[in-house]
Amino acid sequence: MATTATFMDDASALALADRVSAWLKERIDEAGADRFVLGLSGGIDSAVVCGLCVRAIGPERVLPIIMPSSSIPDDAVQAHKVANAFGVKPVTVDLTAVADAVFAAMPDESDLYADTLGEAIPEGSEARLQLARANVRPRSRMITNYYLANLSRGIVVGTGNKTEYLIGYFTKYGDGGVDLAPLVDLYKFEVRAIAKAIGVPESVITRPPSAGLWEGQTDEAEIGISYADLDTTLLAMESGDTSRIDPDLLARVERKIAVSAHKRTSVPAFRK
Repeated sequence: MATTATFMDDASALALADRVSAWLKERIDEAGADRFVLGLSGGIDSAVVCGLCVRAIGPERVLPIIMPSSSIPDDAVQAHKVANAFGVKPVTVDLTAVADAVFAAMPDESDLYADTLGEAIPEGSEARLQLARANVRPRSRMITNYYLANLSRGIVVGTGNKTEYLIGYFTKYGDGGVDLAPLVDLYKFEVRAIAKAIGVPESVITRPPSAGLWEGQTDEAEIGISYADLDTTLLAMESGDTSRIDPDLLARVERKIAVSAHKRTSVPAFRK
């Protein structure tokens, strides 16, 4: 286990919130856009982004989108609590049928391997199929965000934090497809501190983080490491002193960073 605690007091959290909100205001002024558009999931990250956007330009210029896709009902309940807390009016777009249509249009896995690829179905194919299907949902949400941003002269604001970004815990061209990334230099513990400081509903702060990729999915279970251990390890790596970090934990985090490097770099392009 990691041994260094991560903590931020309310005053520091509010000061950081003010800095991020000021940065958001600068970016929308530069873009000449009318509003911020973001997905509102009922989780802590999107709740904090919603609150920061409101602090930057007011609730009337923030368009949150609730996008269920075979989601548990409590996601929408918590999202509406966030909307009420910050005085914004969300729009709901149910993407369940969109995901189902994509799944129905795809070739059967056995036909793909046997008929098209001429191969036997490899080991681990069930996990790959689960991931492929799961990633349809965040990519559908990305399309929805940009559709409504185009309609409303908005810019899309991402909700990913630094902890998840560094280990690649986001969907390429899904929740990673945004115009602005206000939390990408904030660790999860900093997001939690800001959430408390700016008035995110307590039920959102305390619920287990989940991307809602499948029934019963939670972020920490899927990652296999708690956010507390991730933050402590990543902070130690950033400082250059990992002597107090369990070697096995350090190796696991380093591996996650390495295999997800492609998500954090530009698409390789041939140059003449």
